[in-house]
Amino acid sequence: MSPTRFHLKRIVALNATGLLLLVSWAWPHGVLWNDMDDRIFWFFNTLITPEPNTWDDVLALLNHRAFDMVSLGILGGLFALAIRRDTQPQRLERWLGIGVTMLLTAGVLALFTTKGITYGHPSPTRAFDHAMRLTDLVSIKTKDSASNSFPGDHGLMLMVFAGFMLRFADRQVAAWSVAFVVLLSAPRIMVGAHWFSDVYMGALTIALIALPWVLCTPLAGRIAATIQRGVSRLLRLG
Repeated sequence: MSPTRFHLKRIVALNATGLLLLVSWAWPHGVLWNDMDDRIFWFFNTLITPEPNTWDDVLALLNHRAFDMVSLGILGGLFALAIRRDTQPQRLERWLGIGVTMLLTAGVLALFTTKGITYGHPSPTRAFDHAMRLTDLVSIKTKDSASNSFPGDHGLMLMVFAGFMLRFADRQVAAWSVAFVVLLSAPRIMVGAHWFSDVYMGALTIALIALPWVLCTPLAGRIAATIQRGVSRLLRLG
C-alpha cells in the first residue's frame, strides 16, 4: 500500500463491513448474535468439570495474568521479525516510528472504548447463575468473568497490532499477526470472560471503522515518518 495515497474505496468497504456487523447485532433484537453467543459459550462451558483434570488447569493458565506477558512476547517476536525482514534503509528507526504510532492509536481506541461507549453487559459467567466458573474449581488465579465485557478490549488491541502489520510488514508477518488475533483472543471466550460477539462484533466493528482512517490514509505513515526523522536526528546528535 502506498504510504501517501488516500485509499477511499478500501476505507468505504471496511467501514461498510463494520457497520453491517453493527446492524446485524442491533437488528432484529440481536437474535443471530445472541444465539451464536449462547451456543459457543455453552459448548466450552460444558468442557469445564468439577473433577480435577488437565483441561481446567490449562484453561486457567491461558487466562492467568502471566499469560498476558506471553501474548505480549509473541507480538514482540512478530514485531522483531517484521524489522528483520524489512529491507528499507534505517529500518530500526522506521519501525520505532511505526511502533510509537501503533501505541498512540491503541491508546486513543482504548480511551474511546472506556469513555465513549456507554453500552455494556456482564460476561456470560455472570449472566448465567448455573455456569461453571474456573475460579471455583482451580487454585490457579485466573480471569473468568467481568462486570462489563463489551467490547473485547484484549481482542481490539490484538486487531490494532494486526492492522499495523497488514499495513507495514510483509505478507508472512501480517498473516501470522491475523492468525494470532484468533488464537490469543480465544482463551477469554473459551473461559466465559467474554462473549463471542464482544470480540468479533464489538472489537471488530471498532477496528473496521476506526483503523482504516489511520492505516488507509497517509496519517499513520506521516506520523511514523515524523517520529523516524526525530529519532534519526537525536542519534546523529548523540
